[in-house]
Amino acid sequence: MKKITLLLFLCNVAVGALWAQSDKKDSIVHIVPPTKSPLTIGGYGEAVMQRMLYSDNVARYYYPTSYASETHGRADLPHVVLYTAYNFGSGWKMSMELEYEHGGAGTTYEIENSEAGEYETEIEKGGEVAIEQFWIEKSFSKAANLRMGHIIVPVGLTNQYHMPTEFFGVLRPEEESSILPCTWHETGISFWGRAGAWRYEAMFIAGLDAERFGNSTWIAGGSTSPYEFKIANAYAGAARVDNYSVKGLRVCVSGYYGFSAANSLKADRYAARNVKGIVSIGALDAEYKGHNVWARGNFVYGYLGGSYDISMVNKRLPSASPSPRSEVASDALGGYVEAGYDVLALLGKNSNAVHPQRLYIYGHYGYYDSMFKTAEGIADKDWCARNVISAGVNYYPVKEVVIKAEYSFRKLAAAYNNEPTISVGVGYAGIFK
Repeated sequence: MKKITLLLFLCNVAVGALWAQSDKKDSIVHIVPPTKSPLTIGGYGEAVMQRMLYSDNVARYYYPTSYASETHGRADLPHVVLYTAYNFGSGWKMSMELEYEHGGAGTTYEIENSEAGEYETEIEKGGEVAIEQFWIEKSFSKAANLRMGHIIVPVGLTNQYHMPTEFFGVLRPEEESSILPCTWHETGISFWGRAGAWRYEAMFIAGLDAERFGNSTWIAGGSTSPYEFKIANAYAGAARVDNYSVKGLRVCVSGYYGFSAANSLKADRYAARNVKGIVSIGALDAEYKGHNVWARGNFVYGYLGGSYDISMVNKRLPSASPSPRSEVASDALGGYVEAGYDVLALLGKNSNAVHPQRLYIYGHYGYYDSMFKTAEGIADKDWCARNVISAGVNYYPVKEVVIKAEYSFRKLAAAYNNEPTISVGVGYAGIFK
């Protein structure tokens, strides 16, 4: 036993000597500290079930009395996104988001017996698989970063904060998603940074496609392309500035300006009318989180130049065109406010919890009109103006997971049926690695 004790003592002395030597020389003992992996993997997703207490018939706004008593239901995976990023070092980074909307899309082959056994391609389900983001970034400092590739256009509140843990509703706020692309992503170049209480971003991107504009969604469809490429004959710019001077409060102004008429396969039809299709958008949004309150609000106003000529061209496009082939307004607007209170904090729960749970009871009011103003000769669709009132709960068992329940009431003009909906959903957003 004494020998073992003596042996342990001598080992300790030897190790101590080695550590002492390592302070003077480089090579005696070298401990490699743990390093953060350059690879990041994360994502977000949401699953939803709804019961709409109104008809989904396409003619419900033209013959409202005929569809006053119908209802319908939906189950959906609105967004499931896989996020990956890699830090190459020396300020260079890559990031990508692969998005499955509404469960993705699928096709299959089958033999059609009624057509002499010919092979036939069948559409198995709807949906979309898209690269929402893919960019290479060079960081010069916290205040100066250059991002190049396919990037988010951060105009409005939802485009910048669109994960299911960042809004109260079961679905993204329709006051924005019904008039703007959401989530809006374009190919281009962006400069952004943060200095003090300010965050700023400016970008040069491809413009929208006027052929995809319509009465119920204004310019929202203009960012997508049904082709293997995005037409970029005309360009646009966007900018966003956020301020964080007040603790818990963020206030932002953002905007967009660009051309749309040239970004169509039928651009010659717009050129014949000498229309450029200038799109200008301004947005103001704010968010507050403190004292167990979480509140946010947003207002967006947009103007489309040459809306009459764009409407006349779009209405005359071939039936096979991916265009809505409808009239489009010169002006559109949307806005909302919502606020929730964490009742678990009110009850004194989780005050010392490492991973506190949250239970927000919230209310929401909004208004939007995709045909707020129309050019002379363009009929205003009264059903495009909608008030939205909703209330519900958001339960966060952990920070990255949310379970939602909501009752919403979409109020239309007196001539139309109102549109109440009961919705439940579950979502997550987080970094896995």
